[in-house]
Amino acid sequence: MASRDSAHRAWRSAERIKRLSDRVIGIGPLGLGLDGVLAWVPVAGTVYSVGAGGLLLFEGMRAGASAATLARMAAYLVADSASSTVPIAGWAVDTLFPGHLMAAKALQKDIEKRHGPSVLPDSWDRRKKPRAGRRGMRVR
Repeated sequence: MASRDSAHRAWRSAERIKRLSDRVIGIGPLGLGLDGVLAWVPVAGTVYSVGAGGLLLFEGMRAGASAATLARMAAYLVADSASSTVPIAGWAVDTLFPGHLMAAKALQKDIEKRHGPSVLPDSWDRRKKPRAGRRGMRVR
């Protein structure tokens, strides 16, 4: 059984991988990340996808995730990585299929179930948020 601290470190690592791989740019429910961009570069996309997926599975094992969670994560990651082997159509599918995001969410849910919710520090999200000005208008 993993300690609470190591499990929450794995949760934060999964959050980083999720954002970098599938949510650098968010457009409503869709997102684009490094995995989707590199999908169009032969070999580099597969290397990144397999590497990030392997890191997610390693974090899952380190956090003591259940076998069912690890199997679900592996299924998402195999589907994500396998789609990139088919030129053009497979690359398009890989761009739109958020396999790393789904695997990371499965791991995070498992960690929260076993160890409670993880709290991210305020400095985690470095994007500037609009602040309220006079009369509720947003100021940039």
